[in-house]
Amino acid sequence: MSRLFLFLALALAAPFAHSQDYPAREIRSICNFAPGSGADIIVRYYSDQLSRLAGKPVIVENKPGAQGSIASAFVAKSPPDGYTIHITPASSTLASAPHIFKQLPYDPIKDFAPVTTINSLTFVVAVDAAKPFRSIQDLINHLKQKTGHGFYATQSNSGLIAAELLKSKTGLDTVYVPFKVTGDAFTNLLSGQIDFMSVDSTWARGQPKVRILAVTAARRSSTMPEIPTLAEAGVAGVDIAPWWGVVVPAGTPRPVIDRLAGWFNRITASDETKQFLARAALDPFPGSPEQMSALLRTEIERWGGFVKLAKIQPQ
Repeated sequence: MSRLFLFLALALAAPFAHSQDYPAREIRSICNFAPGSGADIIVRYYSDQLSRLAGKPVIVENKPGAQGSIASAFVAKSPPDGYTIHITPASSTLASAPHIFKQLPYDPIKDFAPVTTINSLTFVVAVDAAKPFRSIQDLINHLKQKTGHGFYATQSNSGLIAAELLKSKTGLDTVYVPFKVTGDAFTNLLSGQIDFMSVDSTWARGQPKVRILAVTAARRSSTMPEIPTLAEAGVAGVDIAPWWGVVVPAGTPRPVIDRLAGWFNRITASDETKQFLARAALDPFPGSPEQMSALLRTEIERWGGFVKLAKIQPQ
């Protein structure tokens, strides 16, 4: 009996001992999207801040493709030891993804352990600034004059849902053109092959050659108060306000998760981060493992409703 007791005591103590030593080496931070994208900017900022607190390098690895699912699948299959983390637009890559893909290579609930939420943002409808479109209605009128109602681009599930909701509310048949890299979509926008982009505000706000016509959230962004919502622009019923979170592979020791959550919430609370978020058109959104877990479950249901409203057929 004493040997069994000793075995159980050692087994229970192992995660805590692991936590005391964590991190003993560099951490990999897996990014869903390409270098230079809005998502990449966010991941690199938080990864750099984390490295300062953890005292070890945090190396960003970009794995773009399949609207973020390639990176998420990689994380889901990684060792649950805290050395592979995923700073991700979770409402897109985890909450809406099960409704976008017929066969998702991971389970957003079973394959990940939530760490915490970190920020929230809005998506925007953006056009070439050289074009004469000054409002959503200008864009809609232009698209309806084109055969097939033109083309749009996006690189994420959130952008896809926002654009398809816009189409369903306005009677457009605009064709979705997928791009792996935001820069490629941008090039096609400027060349006239793409009529508009449904893209995150972080990227769009930093591009002088694009004009933002509307935000997709229910309320105006505090960082872009001059930009109307789609509802204010005459397109009611669209409320796409994605949020970011941090996850690790399921089975990661809870003490490691708690340590990461503490570090990320310290990052979110710092004045430096608040200034960064304001410049990137983001709002702070701190949380906990429990809060993120509960939010993810409710968001999976909510985004499923959006997919049905937008009449998106799973790919």
